[in-house]
Amino acid sequence: MTMAARQQFRQVGSARPSHLMFTGGIGGIVDLPNFAALVGGLDDWEPFYRNSDLRIVHEKRLLELTRKRLSQSVRELRLIPLSDDDDRALVGVPVRPFPSWLRCTRCNLLAPIWREDFTYVNYKRSRPDLAVFQHQNCGGRRGLDAKAVPARFVVVCDDGHLDEFPYEPFTHHGSTCPKAEYPILEMLDRAGNRQVDVRLTCKSCGAARNLKDAMGDTGRGELPNCRGRHPHLHEFGECRAPLQTIVVGASNLWFPQTVSVLSVPPDDEDRLRGLVAEHEEILRETVWALSAENLAPLMRHLPPLKPFLDFEPEQLRAAMDAHVPASAEQETTDLLAPEWKAFTAERPPSNEYFTVVRDADGVPEPLKPYFTDVVQAERLREVRAFHGFTRLDAPDPEDPDLVPVARISRGEPTWAPASEVFGEGIFLRIDPDALRAWETRVADEEAVERLQAAWRNFRRRRRSRRRGGEFDPMAGWPGIGYVVLHTLSHLLIRAIALDCGYNSASLSERIYYNGDDRAGLLIYTAVPDAEGTLGGLVSLAEAGSLTRIVGKALTEAGRCSSDPVCADHLPADPADSLHGAACHACLFVSETTCERGNRFLDRRFVTDLGDGLSFLEPWR
Repeated sequence: MTMAARQQFRQVGSARPSHLMFTGGIGGIVDLPNFAALVGGLDDWEPFYRNSDLRIVHEKRLLELTRKRLSQSVRELRLIPLSDDDDRALVGVPVRPFPSWLRCTRCNLLAPIWREDFTYVNYKRSRPDLAVFQHQNCGGRRGLDAKAVPARFVVVCDDGHLDEFPYEPFTHHGSTCPKAEYPILEMLDRAGNRQVDVRLTCKSCGAARNLKDAMGDTGRGELPNCRGRHPHLHEFGECRAPLQTIVVGASNLWFPQTVSVLSVPPDDEDRLRGLVAEHEEILRETVWALSAENLAPLMRHLPPLKPFLDFEPEQLRAAMDAHVPASAEQETTDLLAPEWKAFTAERPPSNEYFTVVRDADGVPEPLKPYFTDVVQAERLREVRAFHGFTRLDAPDPEDPDLVPVARISRGEPTWAPASEVFGEGIFLRIDPDALRAWETRVADEEAVERLQAAWRNFRRRRRSRRRGGEFDPMAGWPGIGYVVLHTLSHLLIRAIALDCGYNSASLSERIYYNGDDRAGLLIYTAVPDAEGTLGGLVSLAEAGSLTRIVGKALTEAGRCSSDPVCADHLPADPADSLHGAACHACLFVSETTCERGNRFLDRRFVTDLGDGLSFLEPWR
């Protein structure tokens, strides 16, 4: 991370690419050792790309979806710019100090950086961790410098705007100081353990106020309306929404909106469909109206048909008949469908990013009551694109437009940030017919109805202001079959982490479920270096190891150190939990591992907890 200071670009810290995708990317505040920094928008990133062609990541499916959700002007996905051995190189991610109001740790002076009460100091270029703001000559005594730290309060609105806390008008109850144009403020933080206890005092006129008056919903009336500020874009807009005070570092200050895909080679059907879409215009001008019989003699001689030499005329004719012109407004992309086809194909496709094998002996005999297919993924690549971020309310993966998403550039972006990780994994398939039959059997059970009611309450209570249209509280409900697969995935991840050599935070999951013919799960490593492809995970898919791990996972599912409280738990109003018999002791994993934030989990649907609702047979 790099910050402009005194007309030079100074390195002030470092972060992993995954940190900039999940924890504090564009528009997010990153806590550095001595101050906080805000990551700039794409417009600020441009100078930091040297040899940008080397940073382009090619993933067609993800690029198409990014164009639909972000902008049609997006031409490419770029990896996060990385630094090199030259610490003076103009590389990295641009940041700026934010909040810009600082407090002296010695005299409690509260002032913004632009008043020049505080000075940026970093005498050692190779030690960005020593970068600090100081209140020089604090107290008037020459040579005594005191460290300044960020004033830890900001204000945000539901539309994703972020601004400095209005310290001066708040201290003076909405007016200006009668004694000074630039009043001297003091912040005394008493660090109360029950509520905010921060006293603001104007040394110029004597006005004083406690910041607890600005906290919570009741404090909104004490704050001005939003100015529509996006500090990461250096701009103000039109917004008069109410503001809310929030502490820097709060978990709801920044939520990323990202989408990921696995790089899988297309099968012949997908490849032909893509070629027809790519050459649609020339095909319509030349051969669109021809039958398969008339296409046959032209396949090897007509230039527009040369890209289709690997296909039969009948295949080309059928693909043209089935082709539907693409529409930027349509949201029809199913990112998981190509992955499902690749994993379940009788002869799986293969390329440099995707290599899978299936045991010639099939599913081990002890596992046949549970799985219909086991696939060892020896090589995988996951590519993730960053589309924007939200504040106060997390984006909904099933409804991207539900929560207002903040822009990542001032104009139409021509590229989007991306990251890629390589790994290995285990794919397990479950009989979809048996799962559908079980769903029908338990549809009217109280446990199912309570989870569905919890989802309705969760949807209704979201902070986001819904923009017109008819609101469906059950939209995005994944289905009780998803709960089975998700719970099984977490049980296996916790068991695998003890054997594979990776910690559980280095593992990820993908659940393949559509309520019809798709029911399976993938557990894979997702780390940005070769450590994720050392074979420690894929070797556990061998018959003996996998049988032992599945047996251990299903046995452990029947007990929890929090039982009977955990085993009896079901969501109930007014609580907004979206899980049943699940807790940190038995099912929860890190947020980077779980694709749904530890929601939609319940052990009673995987193992018998005494109510007869388990989908899977007891382990013997």
